[in-house]
Amino acid sequence: MKFRRSERLIDMTNYLLEHPRELVPLTYFAEKYGSAKSSISEDLGIIKETFETRGVGILKTVPGAAGGVKFYVLVGKEEAVALIEELCNVFESPERLLPGGYLYLNDILGNPTIVRKVGRVIASAYAKSDIDAVMTVATKGISIAYAVAGFLNVPVVIVRRDPKVTEGSTVSINYVSGSTKRIQSMVLSKRSLSEGARVLIVDDFMKAGGTINGMIDLLQEFKASVAGIAVLVESEEIEERLVDNYISLVRLSNVNVREKTISVSEGNFFSRINF
Repeated sequence: MKFRRSERLIDMTNYLLEHPRELVPLTYFAEKYGSAKSSISEDLGIIKETFETRGVGILKTVPGAAGGVKFYVLVGKEEAVALIEELCNVFESPERLLPGGYLYLNDILGNPTIVRKVGRVIASAYAKSDIDAVMTVATKGISIAYAVAGFLNVPVVIVRRDPKVTEGSTVSINYVSGSTKRIQSMVLSKRSLSEGARVLIVDDFMKAGGTINGMIDLLQEFKASVAGIAVLVESEEIEERLVDNYISLVRLSNVNVREKTISVSEGNFFSRINF
């Protein structure tokens, strides 16, 4: 079947968007559309220019016989600013305050449009990093983790509080909660990660960072390493932060649960990411 150029452009664009960070040989497109590689190269040039102009991402050419093109999701500063401002407006309602200085986030984490935007912004910060998996802890951070992993085209690894019979043998560790100072446990299936994997840790809310620090310790049991840490919301009023190198989209401060007052501002995202 012969494709018109307009059809090729639409189909190629859709394929690249659905396969981020995947090397696609020019021969794949040439054979699929019955077109010469020179024509495919011209089409990709159009797509590349459109992606970069519209802030969709970048299309990188990989030279050589085994080369091709790779699409990387990248978000412009304006898009990131707009999302973080939207989140601050949503989170600033005092009615979201929960005991212990936490925020009610279920409606946000259940909103596919917002979660997709969050995942896109976080993924763009690590688009060119060497990442093999996205890790989170059950349950609140799962939707964000899947959104990020989708744009990075890597699997999601879910750490649980208790072992599940369906996950086979597991590795378990004890860790100290940074906010309550209580000893808790977390487990991960032995089949979840391969030795030497580089993992991006993603979570919805961070206070002192005890849970994230526990996941870091758990990765050591797998001889895996931390490629990055990203959180949707961080609490500013913490005496001792157990995690240093991370990015956050939103920051809470001046939290008073009794008086129902709260201040919401942008996190450290723009101080950690160069645009």
